[in-house]
Amino acid sequence: MAESSTVNGGSTVQECQDMIRRSLRTPMVKFLKEHLEKSGCRIGDNFIKAIHCDKKVSGGYVRGHGIIVCSNYMNIQDEVNQVVIHELIHAYDDCRAANLDWANCAHHACSEIRAGHLSGDCHYKRELLRGYLKIRGHEQECVRRRVMKSMAGNPYCSESASKDAMEAVWDVCYNDTKPFDRAP
Repeated sequence: MAESSTVNGGSTVQECQDMIRRSLRTPMVKFLKEHLEKSGCRIGDNFIKAIHCDKKVSGGYVRGHGIIVCSNYMNIQDEVNQVVIHELIHAYDDCRAANLDWANCAHHACSEIRAGHLSGDCHYKRELLRGYLKIRGHEQECVRRRVMKSMAGNPYCSESASKDAMEAVWDVCYNDTKPFDRAP
């Protein structure tokens, strides 16, 4: 088994790859994969892969390459499931929007809003575990916070451009629940 340096325990690339395989059997991941394929985007066996990451991120989606899950930041199955679901929503957005431009702050913000809202990233139990105790309005506040965190990694979007873009597209993107009938 190949060892990697891990953070807070983390997992090896192989352990993470095993968790990805288990994730592929969950109902939400199966649903998203099915809808990606219905939209004309085939997902190959290597579309989602575990790697050791130098940046402090849990994963990412890159057009033409697929999804990466950062093994050294993954400790449990639930974390891997969340990353896979979040990134599959980005892949779905990329597939269904022929003109999606990740360098366009509004496009990127919209996909982050959708991924944050639809993936369960901001479920109140997850927020509680992160130390956020607000009861009312926590979900939208969490999505906004996480959009800004994700957008900070986009070299084309300053903090103010990211915030302006997020606010400009918020209502349309937050209410766009495709491929779900409603927010899960």
